[in-house]
Amino acid sequence: MTSPQPKATLHLIPVGLGDAPINDWLPSAVQSVAGGLSVYIAENAKTARAFLKLMQLARPLQEITIHELGPRVENTTLEEWLRPLKSGQDIGLVSEAGCPAVADPGSRAVTIAHNWGMNVKPWVGPSSILLGLMASGLDGQRFAFHGYAPVDATERAKQLKLWENNSAKNKQTQLLIETPYRNNAMFAGLLGNLKGNTRLCVARSITTSEEWIRTLTVAQWKTQPPPALDKHPTLFLFLAQ
Repeated sequence: MTSPQPKATLHLIPVGLGDAPINDWLPSAVQSVAGGLSVYIAENAKTARAFLKLMQLARPLQEITIHELGPRVENTTLEEWLRPLKSGQDIGLVSEAGCPAVADPGSRAVTIAHNWGMNVKPWVGPSSILLGLMASGLDGQRFAFHGYAPVDATERAKQLKLWENNSAKNKQTQLLIETPYRNNAMFAGLLGNLKGNTRLCVARSITTSEEWIRTLTVAQWKTQPPPALDKHPTLFLFLAQ
């Protein structure tokens, strides 16, 4: 009687948040797993290839299949990419930066793997959301990540005030990000719309040589020179009183 074939695994592998030595942010065990896989699903194929070039690979990079999970990819296509799991082949899932399936479309692949009864393995690595929250000094037990605020200044002001009201009501830290070239506008919008006693943390370029994290009240921020945020990946966190 033959034993059943072991279930394959979808490996959730974090990638770097910026330019920094890989050993500073990814354990060697995770590097070993990542370097041994021959199929990947990635938010961005270019950044996935750059990530793989940082480690020892079991095969030439050209022989590694990388499927790009863009917003227009249908579930039927995603299922075809994941089908090797059913024949016992492990697959890697990576985000453009940080942890896959967290503020990332990779959660669709994870859902399919669970529906098929496959193993899903999250690996240790950098998450700007958690690292920023850790370093902020704000409430780490109750928090909400919102992604991007509206680009339009009027709509952004309304949304920030709503999030601030929710923060005060629920004693909940609010987290958001912005496209790096709009960081300065976002910072100005936060100072212009939040109350003076709301505590605001700015976490820039986490894990890189440009890392800079500071928490002050909005009133205190207004007395300081604005931080250099242009073109730097930045996380904004605030907690209302």
